[in-house]
Amino acid sequence: KVPQHVVNKMYGEKVRGEVAGDLIQSTYYDALRDQNLNPAGQPHIHDLDETEGFKYIAEFEVYPEISLEGIEGLAITQSLATVEESDVDAMIEKLQAQKKSWNEVERASQDKDRITIAFTGVSEGENFTDGTVQDFPVEIGAKQMIPGFEDNLTGLKKGEGKTFSVNFPEEYNNAKLAGKPAEFTVEVIKVEEPGLPVVDEEFIKGYGTQDGLMATFRADIKTNMERELAQALHGKLKNTVLEALYEKVQLKIPSILIEEEIQNLMKPYLESAKRNKLKQADLQLPKEMFKDQAERRVALGLILGEIIRTQDIKVDDSKVRTTIEDMAKSYEQPEAYVSWYYSDKSRLNSVQQMVLEDQTVEWLVSKAKIANETTSFSDIMDANQR
Repeated sequence: KVPQHVVNKMYGEKVRGEVAGDLIQSTYYDALRDQNLNPAGQPHIHDLDETEGFKYIAEFEVYPEISLEGIEGLAITQSLATVEESDVDAMIEKLQAQKKSWNEVERASQDKDRITIAFTGVSEGENFTDGTVQDFPVEIGAKQMIPGFEDNLTGLKKGEGKTFSVNFPEEYNNAKLAGKPAEFTVEVIKVEEPGLPVVDEEFIKGYGTQDGLMATFRADIKTNMERELAQALHGKLKNTVLEALYEKVQLKIPSILIEEEIQNLMKPYLESAKRNKLKQADLQLPKEMFKDQAERRVALGLILGEIIRTQDIKVDDSKVRTTIEDMAKSYEQPEAYVSWYYSDKSRLNSVQQMVLEDQTVEWLVSKAKIANETTSFSDIMDANQR
């Protein structure tokens, strides 16, 4: 038989802990309701005192109160642009470049050539290329390499070599090399010049214009460009509105919400590292890199949520349908894609939230002070890609 004092010692603390947990659970939420508090995250419970009744201290952050004063009448600059015939010409040239061939030449390399090299790289006395990189193609002028690298590849013939110095950019994705000087030694394996295909019936049909006619081809291209331009202009206006809103409504964001968003932003990088069997430490991803973006996203989420609540904005199901159908246009079986989206609540909800956000931005635009500026298709699309 186990002595009673042993039983009390073994189970008394457990029972006391369960009772205390139940009391905290009930009294904590009662106190929140009484004080009209909206906690962000879980509380830190400490200084539990059971000597006189039941007392404890709960520490937690609360969601900020949001003042929407001044959000009607935001000063917004809206960009306007159209697709000109010269833009269509430039697009056809890009399509030609996509199907260009490469022909080896014996002359010295020049801009727009493709030069195949072997190279080594040294920074602060350390070889960072792990030996010699062989058969590495570089299209001169395509800005595939760090600034200054491609500039040093012109004027070289097959079999020639060169050593030159450049600096890695400050924002380079490898923190060990960012901002540091480097010395490269290259040897030219071959030089090739581009050959562009003729825009004939076969070329035109290859891009989906079945009748092979230039007029139809240009019309198809212009339609696609106008759709892309509309999307880019919409995105630019939305970003402009959200930036103005973020600056107008100042919030003190609970640190726990920022931390959670930082984890969300880091997640894709961590998952990619796991797939590639890399350690998290090798990624060089300090949390500070994501803090500003996380704070902005959390703040805008809270502000937009408050606008949706106060203005009673409801998601427009017809806009949800149109959005999904637009997304489906790039697939071979658009009807199946639409059905696939509607078959999953989480997928559908993601589009509903996106549409609701767009509707809220539309409401802000309808109340804003708009100043229009005319720009070009290329300027809008170039900015959209950055």
